[in-house]
Amino acid sequence: MVLQRVSEASVSVAGEVVGEIGTGFLALVGIGHGDDEAVVRWVAEKTAVLRVFEDDAGKMNRSVIDVGGSVLAVSQFTLYGDCRKGRRPAFTDAAPPETAERLYELYVKELKGQGIGVETGVFAADMKVALVNDGPVTMLLERGKE
Repeated sequence: MVLQRVSEASVSVAGEVVGEIGTGFLALVGIGHGDDEAVVRWVAEKTAVLRVFEDDAGKMNRSVIDVGGSVLAVSQFTLYGDCRKGRRPAFTDAAPPETAERLYELYVKELKGQGIGVETGVFAADMKVALVNDGPVTMLLERGKE
């Protein structure tokens, strides 16, 4: 997952805005082979509590919950594009669509369960994403093997 701290973000499908937020995170969500419910819950918890929003002293010390922010979750299988060989990315590490959609929806549900406002794109659609990256602050969240 790629998390970008934003002051605003939106996603459109066929010229129509389907999701938009103000302050919060744009979450580009990629689901790969081997990802499961435990991984998704971990990433959702990390999204909720990661302290990368500024406090009154200008330190990154507040979470998206602390600032009353929202998350715009956009599915993006291309995060699993392997560009090491050839000229065209291979997407063989991405989970099958039915698995990816189920886990993406679980991510959204887990965030909502923590009281976070969540907007979404449309799974597997051709989307246009607009954002104002605040900072810029961009993080890669990946749960490694324990």
